Amino acid sequence: MSAPITHAMVLAAGLGTRMRARADDPPKPLTEIAGRTLLDRLLDRLEAAGMTRIVINLHHKADRIPAHLAQRGGGVEIVYSDERARLLETGGGVKKALPLLGPDPFFVCNGDILWQENADILSALNARFDAARMDALLMLAPRAACSGYDGTGDFDLHADATLTRPHGGAADFVFGGVQVLSPAAFDATPEGAFSLNHIYDTATATGRLYGEVLDGQWMHVGTPEGVRAAENILASGPAA
Repeated sequence: MSAPITHAMVLAAGLGTRMRARADDPPKPLTEIAGRTLLDRLLDRLEAAGMTRIVINLHHKADRIPAHLAQRGGGVEIVYSDERARLLETGGGVKKALPLLGPDPFFVCNGDILWQENADILSALNARFDAARMDALLMLAPRAACSGYDGTGDFDLHADATLTRPHGGAADFVFGGVQVLSPAAFDATPEGAFSLNHIYDTATATGRLYGEVLDGQWMHVGTPEGVRAAENILASGPAA
């Protein structure tokens, strides 16, 4: 197995257009759910999972995130990857940040995700990732255990934990916005803006895309309606 993962990246550069944000609203990762921002909740999890360095990319309302995190304590090092000149999408953003992430496998997390868990999913991903067999290991949420999600799923999960895209119809599992990636997965990727789907599809073709299932509930908070549903869930259970 690979050595324990200590570096992570948070994707925080998106425009958040589905939130129907006003001009003075914060960037989406700074959306408060039950009194705490999505970004702070995620950073708490990453720090508890043993991360020593977290890279955050910036584009939309870029100054707001460093200003907010300047008030944050903790021992983890937070560094920024500046995409103000050009938004690079998920894959291009990670590729630009590779020098900050180092040569070993790392976590990549969407900055606007929220979940409750019965078992520690970050520790499970860390323990399961094997760079000799995997280019990417994705956190999956059973579609039936998702709040605020009305899609048809993203992946089929096989008995050996490999993933494929569904061939028509719905898939049972949703990609939950957390993953472990190998730097080698970016060797044949394009320059500039591209989606991480490029890496997933390449890894699927070579049998190197794997999944780990969340034991808990995943909350889609990409819309105001999703935010309200998540607040109701958190009000009735332990904090995520």
